[in-house]
Amino acid sequence: MAIAGGQNSHSRWAALRDVFAGPQLAAFLPAVMLGAYWFGGEGVLLTTAVIFPAILAFLTLFSGARGRPPRRDPVTGLPGPEKLTRAIDDSLAGTSGADSDARIAVVVEIDNFAALEDQYGEAGSESVQRQAADRLIGVLRERDIVAGLGPGRFGLALAKTPRVDLETMIQLSGRLQEALADPISLDAARVLLTASVGFALPSRVPDQTGEACLAAAESALDEARKAGPGSVRAFSRGMRPRLEMPDNMTREVVTALENGEIRPWYQPQISTDTGRLTGFEALARWQHPEKGMISPGAFLPAIARGGLYDRLGEVMLFHSLSALREWDRAGLDVPSVSVNFSPDELRNPRLFDKVRWELDRFEIAPERLTVEILEDVVARSDDDTTTRNIAALSRLGCTIDLDDFGTGHASISNIRRFDVNRIKIDRSFITHVDTDRDQQNMVAAILTMAERLGLDTLGEGVESHGEHAMLAQLGCNHVQGYSIARPMPLEETASWIAGHRDKITQTTVLPRRIG
Repeated sequence: MAIAGGQNSHSRWAALRDVFAGPQLAAFLPAVMLGAYWFGGEGVLLTTAVIFPAILAFLTLFSGARGRPPRRDPVTGLPGPEKLTRAIDDSLAGTSGADSDARIAVVVEIDNFAALEDQYGEAGSESVQRQAADRLIGVLRERDIVAGLGPGRFGLALAKTPRVDLETMIQLSGRLQEALADPISLDAARVLLTASVGFALPSRVPDQTGEACLAAAESALDEARKAGPGSVRAFSRGMRPRLEMPDNMTREVVTALENGEIRPWYQPQISTDTGRLTGFEALARWQHPEKGMISPGAFLPAIARGGLYDRLGEVMLFHSLSALREWDRAGLDVPSVSVNFSPDELRNPRLFDKVRWELDRFEIAPERLTVEILEDVVARSDDDTTTRNIAALSRLGCTIDLDDFGTGHASISNIRRFDVNRIKIDRSFITHVDTDRDQQNMVAAILTMAERLGLDTLGEGVESHGEHAMLAQLGCNHVQGYSIARPMPLEETASWIAGHRDKITQTTVLPRRIG
């Protein structure tokens, strides 16, 4: 069984070259922007409002016509859980439900994956996921199915076999764990992994459907995680109440929000001109009392399913403004804090009043709160409430950041309609920007557009000094990422600020583009 490559920057550019099969789009875009610059504001409008969206639309249609499979895991390229559940449903149809006749659901999770993300960065953790996926596929038969279920988690639908029992499945689980136990190469590091496994024999699942079997395997995995790293558990009758509540994670998230287990961690943003701290971005982190740190990729889907984004937003805003007040009282120079606002929050008619009330409560000037909105909100939203909320927050003095720029289809007219002040260039364009000419050309085009429109820019996910230096040379105003600092709890920010202040007084600021 072959595995499709993850949708990283290199594969994206390869697809672009395949589509246009003539001059590379990356080399073409700067020429377009130079032409726009020559013809002034009208050229910029034409380029960003017409040419860019047209190219993106053509690419989307063309890639769809080529039959790209939908709903694949964005990191590994593996199919999503829908393929697993359909395959299990198909195997159960017309059978007696015997374990030897049906596919068996298995869930494998890399232990302590959130800690691995913090240690090796997003790019490193994604490389680990891709290598882990390859290894799992290497252990299995061609007719078995492997799917991506989220960060560090994989689902399997094992094809029928003559003998299936607990002993056989435990042996197979051991082989899966052994495949992941060999050190994984990550640049100069060798990463040692352990994995927990949960599986469900169809005959033991009350409701014999694909979704029920996968949920049962997830319940078994929960029990394995409780037993400790490297454990294996089979779904049993004692777990049935958990199966009858397939969205147990949502219930846990509700409790976590009320108990203060989910709080912001803060990642610095710095100026490429001076090296000085320009603000922190508040990122949600869940410190579970029993399971330890839970990755946002694992709990944010439960937030969405439970309609809890409003509540999460309240928690994040409260703690972020409280942090600004603490920094002020400690005499620390933190100009601003950035808080992500979900589409659900932006549709809330009471959002503006809530934000203004919190700013007044903590005596924080609106100019020090940066409201981060996704590019998709700008590209697709025709909701009047969303537009009014963003406009009102902008008039109040809040800065509006357009997050993940380059992943959606925002036009220049929508960027103006939403009073955007700064665009955050998505990490997919930043990775290897110091060595990949195509990446440099695309980032240069984005920066040229932003400069002509009077927008600030920030490069996200900067994970090396080389990427940092190249962004500074190209003219990006701010950077954020693991090369500067990992997200940290509030308690660690004061020492980081002091250390960074000392560092920039002893080093030379990276050179910026001239002109």
